[in-house]
Amino acid sequence: MSTQTPTEDTVLLNKTVYERFSKRRKRVILILVSWCGLIPFFVSGTFLPSIPEIAKDLDTTGAIVNLSIFASSLGGLSGAAYSTFYGRRPVYLFGLPLFCIGTLGVALSKTVPQLMTWRFLQTFGASPALSVGAGTIGDIYKLEERGQAMGIFFAACLLGPALAPPIGGLMAQYASWRVMQAALGAAGCLLFICMLLFFPETSHPGMRGMDKVSTGSSRFVFVNPLKPLALLRSPNLFAVAIAGFTVLLTNFVLLVPLPYTIGVRYGIADAALIGACYLPGGLGNMIGAPVAGRISDKIIVKWRARRGGVWYPEDRLRAALGGALLLVPFSVLCSGLVTQFVPGKVGLVLSLICLFCNGVGVDVVLSPSAAYAVDVFHDRSAEAMASNVAFRSLLLSVCVSGLLPLIDTIGVAATNALAASLAWVGCL
Repeated sequence: MSTQTPTEDTVLLNKTVYERFSKRRKRVILILVSWCGLIPFFVSGTFLPSIPEIAKDLDTTGAIVNLSIFASSLGGLSGAAYSTFYGRRPVYLFGLPLFCIGTLGVALSKTVPQLMTWRFLQTFGASPALSVGAGTIGDIYKLEERGQAMGIFFAACLLGPALAPPIGGLMAQYASWRVMQAALGAAGCLLFICMLLFFPETSHPGMRGMDKVSTGSSRFVFVNPLKPLALLRSPNLFAVAIAGFTVLLTNFVLLVPLPYTIGVRYGIADAALIGACYLPGGLGNMIGAPVAGRISDKIIVKWRARRGGVWYPEDRLRAALGGALLLVPFSVLCSGLVTQFVPGKVGLVLSLICLFCNGVGVDVVLSPSAAYAVDVFHDRSAEAMASNVAFRSLLLSVCVSGLLPLIDTIGVAATNALAASLAWVGCL
C-alpha cells in the first residue's frame, strides 16, 4: 500500500488545507458531525429493546420487525458518492429532512408494511452520517491527528448504543415506542437547523467532482450510488471490510437477540430493564474507540520516525490486533457459554461483563480500521468508509435475519461459538 502514500503526503505538504479552520471551529464541526453520527445509532438502539412491544402492537413477530439494515448500506453509499461530487454540506442538508419525515411515518405506522416503508426512509436519511462524518474528519485533520479525532467521533456516535436502549426501553414500558420516534424526529429537526447555520463545506478546494466539471452548467448530475463499492477491488480495503464484518457480527449476535436470550434466560420481561442490559456494550464502545484512535496515532508517529519519515498506512492497524485476536472472540464465546450454562444473578452479571468487553473489543478494531481507510483513500474518504460499511451491512442483513432461528435450532452457546470462530478467521 506504499503506492498510496504519495497521495497523502502531497496533501500533507499543503499545510494550509488543514489550517482553513481554527481549532475551535474544528471542535464545533466535530461536535456537529458526531451528533449526526449519533442519530443512526440512536435509531437502531431505541428500536431493539422495543421490538417485543412493537411486535405486539402490530401483531407480528420480532424477527420480521428486525430487518432494516439494507437501507443503511444504500443510504451510506448514496450519501458518500454525492458528498464526493457535491460536498459534505449538501448531503447533510438533504439527508436530515428525509430522516425527520421517515421518523414521523414510523411513529404513525399502523401496519408492518407501513412500518418497514417508513423505517427504510428513516434509516436511509440517517445513514450517510457515519461515512460522510469520517470523510469530514479526513478533510480537516492531519494524518497524525486523525486517529484521535476519529476515535472521538466514534465515541460520541456510540453514545447511541450506550444510552438509546435504556431510554427506548423506558419509553416503550411507560409511554410508547411511538413517543420515542416522535422525540427522535424533533431532535432531527433541531440538528438540521444547527447544520444549516453552523456547518461549513469542508471538502478540500478543487477536489469535489462539481469543481471539475463545466462551471456554466447548473443541471443536476446523477451519481451512481454503487460507485463506492468499486473501491473494494483494493485487496487491502476488502480485507479490512471482511475483518470489520466478522468483528461486528459478534456484536449483532449478542445484541439483536438479547431480549430472547439474556432476557428469557434470566427472566427479564420489563422493556426498561431489557434496555439497561444494552448499556455495558455501549459503554465499552465509548471507551474502546477513543483509546484505540489515540494509540493508532502514536503508532503512526513512532513507526514513521523509526523509518526516517517513511509512512506505511498499515502501521495504524497494529492498534487493532488486541481487540481482533483476544477481546472480540473471547467475549462472544464466553457470553454464549455463560448464558446457556450459568443461571441466576451470577450468570447475568457475567453476561453483562462479556457485553462490555465485546463493546471495547469491537471498537478497538473498527476505529483504527476507519482511520486507515481514510488515510489510504484520502480523496475519496467518505466513499471508502461507505463501501466498507455497506459491505458489512449487506452481509449483516443476511446474517441477522437468521440469528433467532439459528439460536432456536443449535442454542446460544453454539451460535456464539460460530461467531467467535468467524471473528478469529476474519482477522487473520
